[in-house]
Amino acid sequence: MQQGGEMQQGAASPGERVVVIGGGPAGLEAAWGVARLGCPVTLVEWAAFLGGTPVAENYAALTPNFEDAEAAMQRMIDRVSPHPLVDIRLRSQVTAFDEREGGGFTVTLSSAGDGSGTSTLDAGAVVVATGFQHFDPGRETQMYGYYEYPDVVALQDLEAMLKDHNVVRPSNGEPPERICFVQCVGSRDRQIGNEYCSKVCCGVASKEAIEVRQQLPGCKVFIFYIDMRMYGYWESQIYWPAQEQYHVQYIKGIITEVLPKDGKLLVRGEDTTMGRPMEVPMDMVVLSVGMEPSLGTRLTAQTLGLRQNKYGFIDAAYPPLDTVSTSRPGVFACGAALGPSDLEDSISSAGAAAMRAVVHVRDRSSVTAAG
Repeated sequence: MQQGGEMQQGAASPGERVVVIGGGPAGLEAAWGVARLGCPVTLVEWAAFLGGTPVAENYAALTPNFEDAEAAMQRMIDRVSPHPLVDIRLRSQVTAFDEREGGGFTVTLSSAGDGSGTSTLDAGAVVVATGFQHFDPGRETQMYGYYEYPDVVALQDLEAMLKDHNVVRPSNGEPPERICFVQCVGSRDRQIGNEYCSKVCCGVASKEAIEVRQQLPGCKVFIFYIDMRMYGYWESQIYWPAQEQYHVQYIKGIITEVLPKDGKLLVRGEDTTMGRPMEVPMDMVVLSVGMEPSLGTRLTAQTLGLRQNKYGFIDAAYPPLDTVSTSRPGVFACGAALGPSDLEDSISSAGAAAMRAVVHVRDRSSVTAAG
């Protein structure tokens, strides 16, 4: 690897390079896959570090296996960074993208933020791995008071507390005695336009609930849900253990508002199983916020001329049997850039995108050589 500059490619021609945009889990996996297949790859990341959202948001542990998130991301970084076919460009973003005569692309990179300093790359294929951003719960007309009441936090806020082993009420620094999760904040909501399920929120809430009980055995933990959506093996990995081993209480209900009362938070809603209103006092409320396309996903799609779905995620061109090709030949996407995705699916799609990108490059090279 030659960081921040032109890489040594040996016998490879410039058009054989694959550019991977995004240095999170999917981007790291895609870059690793391309390099392992013997193709030069440039990994472009707008931040000053690799690892993506798990690093940026200080995740404590991965869902569903509870592996230390920082250690897991570092393991991915450590295998990519020293690879001789990998060129890493931090604090960089793609600002122009043009098709070259004879095939392939010219990719223009600029310094992230101020745009000072530009460089161009010749690429035979591109993989977009620009990920997601957490839904801003302030958009829910503050019915949950995220920006009003300090003891209302989001999943990623609690992750950082769990990582530091310091789960306390932000208002007074004391450990909570009662904490609840509110599911589907920013997902399955037609009024705000996010009609989709974000896939991971039920599992992440269950994982975090277990961690809260591990760190604060005396804390009572509740999860208010519309439907619990535990797909694959998550039901046996985290859903049942949360109830049976850690006594997390799952309540089917709809939360309509959160209000301060007597130094606590009053959570109002309806217990839909019993068909009656409920009011319960809590020390902390955790909003299980969903996924939205990141700003990087939106900007990259526009720059590369990729079709987006109505939610802003990159549209896969030929689902369900080809989930990584985009509307532009030679450009592939993976992970949460395509839509809500857990880490397992993100890594799988990154491997598929890497393979398809290398095949595209080599097929084009074969045609060129034959001509």
